Amino acid sequence: MATRAQWMVGEWASQSLARQVVSVLAGTLLLALSARVQIPFWPVPFSMQTFVVLALGMVYGPALGAATVLAYLGQGLVGLPVFVAGGGPAYLAGPTGGYLLGMVPAAWVAGELVRRGWGADPIRAVAAAAAGNMAVYVLGVTWLAVWLGSVSQAVTVGLLPFLPGAAMKVAGAGLLVWGLTRCAGKRE
Repeated sequence: MATRAQWMVGEWASQSLARQVVSVLAGTLLLALSARVQIPFWPVPFSMQTFVVLALGMVYGPALGAATVLAYLGQGLVGLPVFVAGGGPAYLAGPTGGYLLGMVPAAWVAGELVRRGWGADPIRAVAAAAAGNMAVYVLGVTWLAVWLGSVSQAVTVGLLPFLPGAAMKVAGAGLLVWGLTRCAGKRE
């Protein structure tokens, strides 16, 4: 049986299939709920999804974190109203599609960095979350530029207004995971 610290850094393969399924379902529920915590912006709303994606990746590890985000995207793709404004295939083709798809590598990157020990230090834990968050913006702004027909407009409306909130979510996710890692290490 894996220790709590091993579970937090992605040593989930030794866990039962039932525990993995429960973890994925709990994660997709958290993501759906975090989509409801939002500030309406156009063309991309500000929500708490990236905070949850980063935390899930860092706590679950790269593979289970990314799998959880893929399951969430699959739920939305089949029409479950798990995204900020609903669900369905057309939603992923809209202005937020790139941001949603960017959540998969975000969970992977943040989780992989914590697996490599970045969660044990608060600065590096925040840096792991920031590195993961960059994937959301790279894919999101790229797709938004295609959707709007302008890179500068995509940066203006899909990146710059979000940076202060992103900084808070990144710091929050990193510090949360650092605290959990620290607590798990003390209990062993």
